[in-house]
Amino acid sequence: MRVFVTGGTGYIGSAVVEALEKEGHETIGLVRKGSARRGPLARRGMRTVEGDLLAPETYRSALAEADAVIHLVGIIREAPSRDLTFDRVHVEGTRALVDACVAAGFAEAGKRFVHMSALGARPAATTAYFRTKWAAEELLRNSGLTHVIFRPSVVFGPDDAFVNMLAGLVRAPLTPVIGDGRYRMQPVSLRTVADVFVKALTYDPVDVAFDVGGPEQLPYNDMLREIGDALQRRVRLAHVPLALMKPVVAAMERFPFFPITTNQLTMLLEENICRSGTPFYDAYGTPPIRFADGIREYLRT
Repeated sequence: MRVFVTGGTGYIGSAVVEALEKEGHETIGLVRKGSARRGPLARRGMRTVEGDLLAPETYRSALAEADAVIHLVGIIREAPSRDLTFDRVHVEGTRALVDACVAAGFAEAGKRFVHMSALGARPAATTAYFRTKWAAEELLRNSGLTHVIFRPSVVFGPDDAFVNMLAGLVRAPLTPVIGDGRYRMQPVSLRTVADVFVKALTYDPVDVAFDVGGPEQLPYNDMLREIGDALQRRVRLAHVPLALMKPVVAAMERFPFFPITTNQLTMLLEENICRSGTPFYDAYGTPPIRFADGIREYLRT
C-alpha cells in the first residue's frame, strides 16, 4: 500500500513511518523545505514531497498516487510569531488535507484517512488545544471520507520529551510537583501507537474514534516514583502550591525555554485518562505495555 504521511519527521511520525516500512508499505511524506535532509528520514527509503499542508497544490499530485493517508501533524505549544497556532495547524491544516482528499476521490474509492487527535479532545473543552483537536475531528467526520481517529494520551518511548524531562527532575535532590500530584495520566508506549496506526489501514472497524492510553491510570506522583525506580534513585517530591505556580506559568509561558504553558497546566490538572476504556487493544490485537516496563527499555542511570 502507498501511504501519504504528514508529520513523518516528528517523534511519533518517525515511529509510524518505520512501522509502515516494516510491514512493506511505501511511504510518501509531506515535509517542510529542508526537513527531508535531516533526522531519521534521511536514513530511510521514504519518498518525500516538500510542501505546505495549507497549500494543497504543493502535494496534490503525490496525494493522488496514495492508497491511504495518515495525518499526524500537530503542535502542543503555539508560536504566533511563526504563524503556528492551534487553529491554523489543527483546524485549517486538517481542513486543507481533508478537502484535497475529497477532491482526489478518496471517498468514492474507500481510501482510508487515519488521523491523530488527542486524548481529551471534546467540544467546549477548557483549552484551545483540545477544542481545535475536536474541531479537526469534526471536519473529518463530516467529510464522507472513510476514517479512523486515534486520541493518544502522553506517549513514552526512546527520545521522548516528557518522560526524559521528568527523568531530569527526578535526578535532582528535590523533584518539584505542581499541586498535590494526584492527578492521573494514562501514558502509552510509542510502540503501541505506531502499531495501531499501521493496522488501522487494513483492520476493521472504520469511521470510529478510539482513546489510546496505556493499561494503567497513574497519578503523577506515581509516575515520578516509577521513573525513580528505573533510574535506581530515591525520589523526594516537593509539592508546590497551585496558587504559587499559576502566576509564574502565566508570566513565563511566552518564553520558549520555559517547560510548561497555561494550556498544558490546565490539561495536566484535569487528568488525561481514557474515561471510556481502551477497546482499541482488542480491536487491533496490540499487546499492552506497562509504563514501568516500557521506560526501563531506554532510561539509564
